[in-house]
Amino acid sequence: MDLTALNMCSYGLYILTSKKGDKVNGQIVNTVFQVTAEPPTIAVSVNKLNLTHEYISESKVFTASILSTEAPMTLIGKWGFKSGRDTDKFEGTDYKLGKTGAPIILDSTVAYLEAQVVNTTDVGTHTIFIGKIVDCGVIRDGEPMTYAYYHKVKKGKTPERAATYVKDESDKKEAKELKKYTCSVCGYVYDPANGDPDNGVKPGTAFESLPDEWVCPVCGATKDQFSPED
Repeated sequence: MDLTALNMCSYGLYILTSKKGDKVNGQIVNTVFQVTAEPPTIAVSVNKLNLTHEYISESKVFTASILSTEAPMTLIGKWGFKSGRDTDKFEGTDYKLGKTGAPIILDSTVAYLEAQVVNTTDVGTHTIFIGKIVDCGVIRDGEPMTYAYYHKVKKGKTPERAATYVKDESDKKEAKELKKYTCSVCGYVYDPANGDPDNGVKPGTAFESLPDEWVCPVCGATKDQFSPED
C-alpha cells in the first residue's frame, strides 16, 4: 500500500486559531473543508495533543485564516512547528479578534472563516470540529496556498501530529558528493544543491560550510539539531 497516494488529495493551508478565556492560540492546519451550504458549515481536524484542540474544546469557537502563496516559511514554521505552550506565536504577527473572540490572522492571509462549533466527531488521534460560519471575509487579493504548493514550491514538510502526516519511506536516491541534512525539529531538509537563497546561502554550499549562526529557515533550529541523511 502506497500511502503517498494520499498526497494527491487537494488541501489548503490555514492558520487555525481559538481562545480560552482571555488567552489565544493557533496552529497550522490543512484539513479545513466546507460540508454544507445552508447553513454554511465547515469542518477541521485537530490533533488531541495540541493546545489549540484544548482551546476549541472549551470555547467552542475557531477561525481559519487562509494563507497566501506569499506566506514566508518563517511564519509557517512558527505556527506549524512550535507549541503555544512554549512560544507566543502572536508576537510579531498582525491580527484582530473576530466576532467570537477568536483571532483572525492578517499577515500573509487572503481570507478568513470564523465558526461556532455545532458538533464534534472523535477519530482517534484527532477530533473533527464541525462549525457553523458566523463571519467570513476577504482580507486581500492573492492566491490561496495549496498543500501541494507548500510541498513542491516551498519545499515544506508535514509535522508528525498533522492529520495528513505520512512517514517518508521512499527509496534513497543515488549518493551525491554533497550530503543533505535534516532538521530533527521540523523535518526541513537542507539540500546543498539548492542552498538557502532567502538567507544568503548560495546553491552548492555544503552544510559544513554554513555559518555557525545559520538556523533552520522553517523552525529556527540550530545547526547541531541537524543530522545527515543516509
